[in-house]
Amino acid sequence: MAQEQLHSVLFEGSEIYEHGSPDKLQFYNTSYGDSSNSYATQGYYYAQQPHAYPHPSYHHNTGGFWSAFGTGGGPPDEPPLLEELGINFEHIKSKSLAVLNPLKSVDKNIMDDTDLAGPLLFCLVFGVCLLLTGKVHFGYIYGVALLGWISIYMILNLMSESGVDGYRTASVLGYCLLPLVLLSCVGVAFPLSGPLGIIASVLAIIWCTYSSSTMFVTVLQMSEQRILVAYPVGMLYVCFALMTIF
Repeated sequence: MAQEQLHSVLFEGSEIYEHGSPDKLQFYNTSYGDSSNSYATQGYYYAQQPHAYPHPSYHHNTGGFWSAFGTGGGPPDEPPLLEELGINFEHIKSKSLAVLNPLKSVDKNIMDDTDLAGPLLFCLVFGVCLLLTGKVHFGYIYGVALLGWISIYMILNLMSESGVDGYRTASVLGYCLLPLVLLSCVGVAFPLSGPLGIIASVLAIIWCTYSSSTMFVTVLQMSEQRILVAYPVGMLYVCFALMTIF
């Protein structure tokens, strides 16, 4: 059997030895096991260990249904996605309650928030309720709303000294449409073409007109011109009522 030549790191230089010749072996003195030389021991230990990299940990937010509308993965103080888009359900609720209770005093700062999510939602619900009764009036709804908004915006800026911007005008007109939206929901189950339907429509028009004119004259300080403000606003809501009845 041929002798196998091996190379050992225990030799100085690169000496070759024959396997099975113990007299030619040379060893170094080492301080392995000596507690006083911990550096060499630790260096040898860590040299034998593979490089360990920390494994990334992913924390998934498994919140409720509304957590899907947040911006997960961002900083903890980042606002929700709906709030960044200008959709605030608390503001929608507070303004809707202000419209449903017109006898309550209106806050002067109610128009500070130019919220258009509520008006767009009410117009959509109004159109869907009319659709359920066989009336496809989506184009008429948004067309009348656009023309009415432009007209009332111009009238208010001509009558008031401080003036009002278009976003606030559209917000008030859209939120005060809520009584007619409720009337259209009733029209899905009961026909409104009879005498009771006409009476309910008149009451809804008065309700919408009173709520919107109250908000406008309170914010713009036009209490002496309330009738002049209520007349064009009432004409706008009459158009929506006609869509509901006929």
